[in-house]
Amino acid sequence: MGMSPSPGCLLCAMSNSAAMMLPGIVPVPQNAAVHYFGPWSCVVLREDGRRRVFVLGRLIGEYGPADRATRNTLLVGLSHERSFRKGKLAEAFAITDEHLRRMRRRYEAQGEAGIPRRGPGGSKPKADARVRGQLSALFVGGMGAVAAWKKLGRRLKLSYATVRRVYRDWKRTRRETAAVQEVVATAKQTELFVVPAADEPEEPPVGDGPAGAVPIRSGRDVRHLGTWILLGLLEREGVYEAARQECGDDRAWPSLRLALDAVVAALGLGQRCVEGVRRLEAPTADILLRASGTPSESWVRRVLKRFVDDAHGARLMLHMTRRYLAAAAAEAAEPAVYYVDNHLRRYTGQYTTRRGWRMQDKRVVPGCTEYFVHDEDGRAVSRLESPDHAPLTDWLLPITRVLRMGLGPEQRILVAFDRAGAYPQQLAVLRDNGFEFVTYERRPYPLLAATAFTETIKVGDEPYGLCEERLRNLGRGRGRVRRIALLAPDGHQVNLLASSTEPAAHLVEVMSGRWVQENAFKHGTERWGINQLDRRKIEPYPPDTVIPNPARRRLDHALRLARVVEGEARRELARLPERSPARLRWEQMLSQSLADQERLEALRPSTPKHAPLAETELANELVYHSPDYKTLLDTLRIACANAESELAATLAPHLRKPAEAKKALANLFAAPGRVRLAGGEIWVTLIPVGRDDELQAFPVVCTALNRWNLVLPGDSRRRPLRFRSQLQ
Repeated sequence: MGMSPSPGCLLCAMSNSAAMMLPGIVPVPQNAAVHYFGPWSCVVLREDGRRRVFVLGRLIGEYGPADRATRNTLLVGLSHERSFRKGKLAEAFAITDEHLRRMRRRYEAQGEAGIPRRGPGGSKPKADARVRGQLSALFVGGMGAVAAWKKLGRRLKLSYATVRRVYRDWKRTRRETAAVQEVVATAKQTELFVVPAADEPEEPPVGDGPAGAVPIRSGRDVRHLGTWILLGLLEREGVYEAARQECGDDRAWPSLRLALDAVVAALGLGQRCVEGVRRLEAPTADILLRASGTPSESWVRRVLKRFVDDAHGARLMLHMTRRYLAAAAAEAAEPAVYYVDNHLRRYTGQYTTRRGWRMQDKRVVPGCTEYFVHDEDGRAVSRLESPDHAPLTDWLLPITRVLRMGLGPEQRILVAFDRAGAYPQQLAVLRDNGFEFVTYERRPYPLLAATAFTETIKVGDEPYGLCEERLRNLGRGRGRVRRIALLAPDGHQVNLLASSTEPAAHLVEVMSGRWVQENAFKHGTERWGINQLDRRKIEPYPPDTVIPNPARRRLDHALRLARVVEGEARRELARLPERSPARLRWEQMLSQSLADQERLEALRPSTPKHAPLAETELANELVYHSPDYKTLLDTLRIACANAESELAATLAPHLRKPAEAKKALANLFAAPGRVRLAGGEIWVTLIPVGRDDELQAFPVVCTALNRWNLVLPGDSRRRPLRFRSQLQ
């Protein structure tokens, strides 16, 4: 797996300085020869002929021209890291590929004793490879040089000096081998983590998997095994298939699959962000993730960031949107109902970002506006990001066109949204493009007499009066739309505008069901972390970007304050007697307020409401966070939330408190369990916690999961998962 920028490019860029610096080590002379064999890994040849070996910028060894033992030990140790190309490694150490191959074969056959210690030629050594192997076995058993000489050296007619020299070489080799193993282990958790390309079966062994693949293994007391439910459901929904199509690289896909598995498992455990991967660290993590070790959160972030380059994250979101819509088109016999609304994700970081209106705060706050599309059951279909806080009227037509592409030209589409999109021009555009809609009418609108509401419908458990007699004229030749007036039990009137042939009662039901989207926002924030920033990388806005002028905002704010002071002063003057000594102070405040207003109003014509960024005080300061990485994670969050909703619908009827179905599922996802491979199937026994009614209902969920024949992502044999609860 490559890194960007490459180490060679970075060192070239630094070559004009007096001394080049490798990351985290001592300076390298400018005229030193550097030979790379991996990312941030190289051999540096100094003027005196000595060579230094660095892995990920860390010095792991140094050897001279005649020190063959140290060179060969380092070389053989590094050759076992699969991410290092053997040809590059041999070239960096100034030997041939064939020489490296022979050393690796001798090491595999004889162990450390097979590593060549001397160069070609010279007299025959007294302690050959066979003798060194016998002495090394004694040293490993705890003997020192004296004990080994007495036990074996005398019988082989070796001097004590020879045995002691072999002992020193053995100790140095062990230290150097340990140093190489430590650095390689560190590399695996950073940039060089190697993931098997596919799963090999455990029983019986067959040859359809690549060498070194980690199989799906049986195991007991596997922590967080319930997350396999989410993995199987996301594989069923097509998330992994779409990700593999977008990846397009069979060598990179295994690492991406592991990163996706780790993120989905962390989300299932309620961690809400990539940093939650740390919770997966456990002795049984290799069984849970089917990898040689637990990936760190930094490694997962790097793998995902490489994937989202070239807009892979956005395309994966579109893939899943198309799949959700295709499933809805196959099921819908009536108009497909979708809710469209915005959600402001508040920003509390250190950078200057654009501000938007947040309804919960009743004010403008820094953040990013996101537009979500949910179906009639409250399941998210798509998410679109708008860092510039574009209004809903700008997004309605593009969103409905995406729905049209996914549902087909024949499917009727009914979109419901709030007053932010209820402007005559936008409503006419939706109607003229063949989309049905229902929304609230913006005030002012005529209030009808109570006698006009001749029909009664149920909204929830309350009776509402219904009147649909007049059409709403959109003005300027745009035509008319339906107006549905509702009278609440408390006498409050609410009007709906619609362009649809559906009965008025159905349209009212659709609008009253819009709260499923608000509930989805709340649950998505608290359970799945849709408000997480995820990526902290920033991008500057182009200088010609037109933004609200902060100078005009401050001017208008100062003008409002001056008018407040004027009103307060006039109120106090009207209340005080003519000869009150306090009148002088209030008259001065009134005079100053009027003067301030005159000055501020004179500045307004020359201070536009909007201006190019380069002409404002926010030039070189206003930034936004790159959206691709978060789009990828939100795609996983949406898929997990939809899978959870599907299971909750199965579980809820069997619980004493149906509203707590998703909370019970959270316990099921975090449950430990046992894995057993038998009969071409993977049997998973979960041991969840919960109330008695929840424990008795979990087998119902397991039965539904088994009926769907779920499989684990990356399982080359596509073996079905068979879940059962401990009570079954």
